[in-house]
Amino acid sequence: MLLFSALVAGSFSLGGQVAAEIAPTALNAVRFAIAAVIMGAVVWARGSAVRPALVAPWRYLILGGLFAIYFVLMFEGLKTAPPVSAAAVFTLTPLMSAGFGWFLLRQGVSGRIALALSIGAVGAAWVIFRADVAALLAFEVGRGEAIYFVGCIAHALYTPMVRKLNRGEPVLVFSFLALVTCAGCIAIWGIGDIAGTDWGGLRPMVWVAIAYVAVFASAATVFLIQFASMRLPSSKVMAYTYLTPSWVILWEIALGQPVPGVLVLVGIGLTVLALGMLLKE
Repeated sequence: MLLFSALVAGSFSLGGQVAAEIAPTALNAVRFAIAAVIMGAVVWARGSAVRPALVAPWRYLILGGLFAIYFVLMFEGLKTAPPVSAAAVFTLTPLMSAGFGWFLLRQGVSGRIALALSIGAVGAAWVIFRADVAALLAFEVGRGEAIYFVGCIAHALYTPMVRKLNRGEPVLVFSFLALVTCAGCIAIWGIGDIAGTDWGGLRPMVWVAIAYVAVFASAATVFLIQFASMRLPSSKVMAYTYLTPSWVILWEIALGQPVPGVLVLVGIGLTVLALGMLLKE
């Protein structure tokens, strides 16, 4: 999940740079088709049997549909929401995931975990707004943030649903089938946008973003979150997203944005403290 949070952060920064140049459904249809091919190749190379996992295929439709909703609405929201603001919305997913985990799996949240989630949220907010209280107080939820929030609800629900719907299938096979159905859902949903995209006219940066989100922010992260979801409570799985704003800032610096002030390190320290509390048995 530590690696997951770093890879996801890259999709905010790269996605924010190209979101206005390609329809979200077109971008995500291509990324998940590529991701499904990559994951399928890994499954084939390992000799894993797919047929036994095809029992109750509706399970993959639910998981793929939730992922499709999240990623399409993420890029739709990034058309108008800055990457850092989107990261702020994303930090709400651990609390929502904990709620869904209790409702679907009866996973309880102890006082320590609740405190850790709260500390992590404060630390993430501190990082997001770069230790500027005035910026935090002036934050207004725009249309992009509202759209992305709906997607985050789907993402928070996805985590406990993995454990709820898994019937002992290997994580690789389970991830592969979820990716296939996700790609199918998005392709059906955005067939008009896919056909209307001038694929040959896209600038190289768009293809860099597509390649990154397909390989690292799709194939890799789907496997990572499914692997973690089978071994950790939903609240702990999604708690790692509190590190995402810190990763986003590192990505923004790498892409030429200014370095944040020293006070931001306080927020990063709080998110690390929250993770320590969550990992302690």
